[in-house]
Amino acid sequence: MKYFPDSALVQLEFDKVQALLKEHCKTELGKQMADDLRLHTHIDYVKTALQQAHEYKQLTLLQEHFPNDYVLNLKNELRMLGIQGAVLAEDQIMQLRKLAESMHSIVRFFDHDRRVTYSGLFSVISHTHYEKKITALIDEILDEHGEVRDNATPELAKIRMNLFRKRTELRRAFDRVLSKLSKLGYLADTEEAFLNGRRVVAIYAENKRMVKGIQHGESDTRRTTYIEPEETIELNNDVGALEREENKEVYKILRTLTHSLSQHAHLLNNYHEILGFYDFIRAKAKLALDMDGNYPMLTPHAEANLVNAYHPLLLLYNRRNQKPTIPVNLNLNKDNHILVISGPNAGGKTVTMKTVGLIQLMLQAGLLVPVHPSSQMGIFRQLMIHIGDTQSLEFELSTYSSHLKNMKYFMENANGKTMFFIDELGSGSDPNLGGAFAEVIMEEMAKKHAFGIVTTHYLNLKVMANKVRGIINGAMGFDEENLAPMYKLIVGKPGSSYTFSIAQRIGLQPALIARAKNLVDEGHFQLDKLLNKAEQDLQKIEAKEKELQKLLKENERLKREYEILSDKERKSQQFTTLKLQNQIKEDDLQYLKDMERKMKQIVFEWKRSEDKQKVLKQAEALLFHKRQKQVNERFEKKIQDKYQEVIGSDLKLGDQVKIRSNGQVGKLMEIRDKRGIVKLGNIPMNVAMSDLVLVKERPKEEVKN
Repeated sequence: MKYFPDSALVQLEFDKVQALLKEHCKTELGKQMADDLRLHTHIDYVKTALQQAHEYKQLTLLQEHFPNDYVLNLKNELRMLGIQGAVLAEDQIMQLRKLAESMHSIVRFFDHDRRVTYSGLFSVISHTHYEKKITALIDEILDEHGEVRDNATPELAKIRMNLFRKRTELRRAFDRVLSKLSKLGYLADTEEAFLNGRRVVAIYAENKRMVKGIQHGESDTRRTTYIEPEETIELNNDVGALEREENKEVYKILRTLTHSLSQHAHLLNNYHEILGFYDFIRAKAKLALDMDGNYPMLTPHAEANLVNAYHPLLLLYNRRNQKPTIPVNLNLNKDNHILVISGPNAGGKTVTMKTVGLIQLMLQAGLLVPVHPSSQMGIFRQLMIHIGDTQSLEFELSTYSSHLKNMKYFMENANGKTMFFIDELGSGSDPNLGGAFAEVIMEEMAKKHAFGIVTTHYLNLKVMANKVRGIINGAMGFDEENLAPMYKLIVGKPGSSYTFSIAQRIGLQPALIARAKNLVDEGHFQLDKLLNKAEQDLQKIEAKEKELQKLLKENERLKREYEILSDKERKSQQFTTLKLQNQIKEDDLQYLKDMERKMKQIVFEWKRSEDKQKVLKQAEALLFHKRQKQVNERFEKKIQDKYQEVIGSDLKLGDQVKIRSNGQVGKLMEIRDKRGIVKLGNIPMNVAMSDLVLVKERPKEEVKN
């Protein structure tokens, strides 16, 4: 991405975001990538970078471990692999083993499902492979502690065996000397000591001539002399010679191993870069978690539809100080691509502009941005910015001259893929003349289809924003009752500068404010007053809309609660019905058993009796009348147990009544001449009034008895 001027990134504080990103990097390669962060214009590259950071962020939120634990800065070790005849030490080779093992862990992490779920992270290693020969070569020579194995070569095994024997022989000889000198009382210290790589004994200085051997030194007080006994000199020489042979053999083995590993230098360098890149991705995810960064929807065309966008640095600052941050909501598209923001000073115009600019830079650098995920953002090819005092001492330009010089560059180079920001357009000159030039600049940028934000106090720019196609108004909210800025962007209307309100807020004398009002052109003053009133009215409407939304949410909550209660009641009724059905099934089962017993009796009577007609009548009575009679009797008994008739009372609506013909009990809902509507459960039934009798429930004590 091209940007103008050269200080644009610093003015938008992109360098501070880079510094925060670098703090999260653990590897030197990751820190270097943070320093070299570039702004990209290819949507596919940006999309991949955002996806990778988003996937690592999801891993962190899900507390799923990604195996890039080791902080390996192996630039020197890998450089030595490319030098002919270079020899790596044991600890350096073990670091290379950790590098290969880390790569192995990452390859194993990406099973079939994770390759699909975290396709962005998997793409980092899709071009390489894990080579197990690297760890096999190292493990053949070095043990788990990083020491060269005894069996690395036959020569080393032989040397170390001889060395073990000589050291054992030396230790025994030395113990004999210590025992003898201890008995003579010559020893100043019974602990063994080494000087100049030789085993020595500590002798009192007055007895040093009594012990034969080589003197290697004295204590600071000169009361103790360190002597290598004559009996161990030859053995010490033999041990020293064998140790030198061992070192030569180990050096030769490590040189051979280093040469073998150099065959895989390209692959190891690749592993190192991959681990550094994953460290860089992790840093981007950590930064996103700090500043609530998300992955917005990318569009191939120029667009900036921001939903709940926060200035990342302001968000972090306010969070540390436990202060709220007001988000920005705006939509710049092909139809409305230039936003003119007006409103009071210190109301947040410049912060709003910087928020949009910094978020766009972060996006095109592949960083997750503090916006709602539903935001839609496009890719721009160049960014232009003009913020603050831009005097140039080098070219002896005034503020306004420098301003016009920058505007000249804007108008000559802007296009449909340009995002620009101009703070206080037209300032630094006569208001009328500066305002006229500002209109020309705005019209030209609109013709070039450039996207941008302009802040101003000029009334003529607020008016033209409603007339020129592609330019829209916006205002920073101001609470006139409390005389305090709201730091909230309201798109769609211009805003008042609240010049006199702010003067009143800071305590300027009322008489001075009144004199200033008299000096202002009446039309100008009335327009600013009208904008002021419109903004306050809009704030009241928004407050009422919030209250309405609150009531709607409460209504939705009550509706959900009612639905839950209704569902519980329905389930309760279904349970009761099922219970009754089960009871009926139990009664039917008992009835069938009785019927089976009686039918067997009828069959027996049929075979024995000569009067077949009589047996048939008995069977008919049993099958078609007795069951209904039994059911009716049971039902009638239940009704009689629960209810008692009330004789001699007139029936009225709402009474509990019993239908004489079928014994059912219900509520009298309606009376029509000689008929009434009785509700049985949820079913209405039309019954003659003469067939109804008033009933009441028996006391519980009677029902139990």
